[in-house]
Amino acid sequence: MWVEETDGAVLRIHTTAEGLVGEDVPLALVFHLPAGYPLCLPGISVNSDRLTRAQCVTMKEKLLEEAGKLLSEPMVHELVLWIQQNLRLVLSQPETASSSEKCASPESTTEDDGVWTTLLHLDHMRARTKYVKAVEKWASALRLTGRLMFMGKLILILLQGGRSNIKEYLILQKTSKVDVDSSGKKCKEKMISVLSETKVQTEHKRFLAFEVREYSTLAELQKEFETAGLGGLFSECVLGLVK
Repeated sequence: MWVEETDGAVLRIHTTAEGLVGEDVPLALVFHLPAGYPLCLPGISVNSDRLTRAQCVTMKEKLLEEAGKLLSEPMVHELVLWIQQNLRLVLSQPETASSSEKCASPESTTEDDGVWTTLLHLDHMRARTKYVKAVEKWASALRLTGRLMFMGKLILILLQGGRSNIKEYLILQKTSKVDVDSSGKKCKEKMISVLSETKVQTEHKRFLAFEVREYSTLAELQKEFETAGLGGLFSECVLGLVK
């Protein structure tokens, strides 16, 4: 079923795939196609009364990984085929079968409730203009706020939003050819580090938008973190990068 929304469209698909012992496993797949699709990842949910919650989450993550390989081309049909062909293989992996809690419907699932803050460190950014545009586009599509921060050679990305959206952002950043190597060839981001991932607390300020900013001194950068109630994050994760 196709449902139009103001910020994209929702496609709901009911299908089946082969389970561990050859049985048909019913799957309810929901694809949220944002306005920028297929240049950005769709939102994906996987539900089935035959799968545990952990299995549903694993299948969603696997589908997002596959989606990252198909950016810039329509991918829903390919993703449905992939889960039909690979469900049994994924379920056979030990880490996928450890939970007995059944997967709930989307309306009753509150996985990773709340807003999270994630701090990323980039080693370098050769194709800066292209890279910055890609980061801004992904943040907008995934409803993430925060900062892309430059201070000398230091490059940080501070993201705030739903944890699943931040995970989708990381998949995009790691699977897209967003930069160039030393020879000028397009390449994927292989030198990104997750410095911190925490749930937003009451003393933290919520960023209202995603902005690109440059800082001429360490004091300016520190003030940005302290204004957002993230002085401790600065001390723990950022100071060591500039000493």
